[in-house]
Amino acid sequence: ASLRKSLVASTLFPNTGNLGLPVITFALGSAGLERAIIYLIGTSILMFIIGPAMLRGGNLAASLRMTVKLPLCWAMVLGLGLRILSIELPYNIDKSMELVGEASIPVALIILGIQLARNRIVVGIYELLATALRLIAAPVVAYLVGQALHLEGLNLQVLILQSSMPIAINTLILVTEFGGDSALVARSIVLSTLTSFVTLPFILWATSNL
Repeated sequence: ASLRKSLVASTLFPNTGNLGLPVITFALGSAGLERAIIYLIGTSILMFIIGPAMLRGGNLAASLRMTVKLPLCWAMVLGLGLRILSIELPYNIDKSMELVGEASIPVALIILGIQLARNRIVVGIYELLATALRLIAAPVVAYLVGQALHLEGLNLQVLILQSSMPIAINTLILVTEFGGDSALVARSIVLSTLTSFVTLPFILWATSNL
């Protein structure tokens, strides 16, 4: 069960923010970035609201109760509400919250480093499978979904590229907190990130004529 949870999390949660947005901005410009942000919002909701319930397991009612107890769930709802209503927070609270939010990436990297330091860095069947599902199978599925939705051009290209990103670093935090094998996930993150330097240029070339 632990291995299955880890594999599902590694496959479902790509690094669409820290890596996806810069890559797409560089390759496709501001028009691509606008579409990539929409994909990022969708995967963030999947990761931080549905992800914990999926990893913890149990029946639907227990999963929903756990989800509504997560502070991050209400933070996302509050943030969207403030954005939609165009409400500005007083006393530069928004600036302070932005600084705190920027610390999430260094913290995630520190957790990844700690996990890697505790275990030998080896590449086994699980790491290879997780990397293949994330970097090869996921963009193929994205292409098929895009075809089913009749997407074309830049919309389809962004969908495939975002789906081609390596495993998100935040996956390690979710697995550590809610269930799964954190050592395997940590090694898979490193392997998929390194391998993506080979696969991403190829996928960008393959999607350039869509």
